[in-house]
Amino acid sequence: MRIASVNAWGGAMADELLTWLPGSGADVVCLQEVTRTPGLSGWTRFADAERSLPQRADLFEDVRRMLPRHQGCFAASDSGPVHDGTGARHRQDFGLATLVAEDLTVCGLDATFVHGRFTDHDEWPSGDRPRIALAVRTVAHDSGRSVWVVQVHGLRDPDGKGDTPARRRQADRLAALVRRLRGPEDLVVVCGDLNLLPGSETFAVLAETGLTDLVRDADTRTSRYPKPVRHASYLLISDVTAVKRFEVLAEPEVSDHRALILDI
Repeated sequence: MRIASVNAWGGAMADELLTWLPGSGADVVCLQEVTRTPGLSGWTRFADAERSLPQRADLFEDVRRMLPRHQGCFAASDSGPVHDGTGARHRQDFGLATLVAEDLTVCGLDATFVHGRFTDHDEWPSGDRPRIALAVRTVAHDSGRSVWVVQVHGLRDPDGKGDTPARRRQADRLAALVRRLRGPEDLVVVCGDLNLLPGSETFAVLAETGLTDLVRDADTRTSRYPKPVRHASYLLISDVTAVKRFEVLAEPEVSDHRALILDI
């Protein structure tokens, strides 16, 4: 089974992302920063007090179109205004998407907020936005082993990626989710853009649930990211002996984040 995780950047590099995904060989695709605007396609523009970015109107549908033999699940953390090319204002959902190959059985789904709660913003705030975790349980027919794949997009703080009380509460909630879901025979993978430094106390909290981080201090950003701190995305697993291959993918660039690839 191959698992791929990447912050999709709202589809800002949609051409590259949508070209790469079908050939990635990923059985489970975990995408953060996924957009969904019902009834609208093409491009929109997102803006908060710090940034203005191009985004696909419905990246979830774009990805589903390129992976027609995958089952798709989308969970929104929050929603807010975007504008299309004519300047018209639309309400856009923002969150996580997990897509699972049709030859894997999906036998469990869960989603819970690890920070805040769902909010429909009148205007997008630059920080302290809600964060949700999305979990999918699959069974591989060749081995019969069940795997929980949990993805999360960690809290963004304009002041940086250091530990804060809010991030500690987020870690505790994520650990509680893992404990609640995990059965005695389940393999657990936790992945996503955690918005943390490698030495964060979050990893100690998750280690108490039996999870080991595979990324550590590797560079997880691409050339599209100009800032000097190169740490953001991580992948953790409950049984390192199940790992056949793990890679932080430098090429091709499909976002301002590098994709993480795990074969188990």
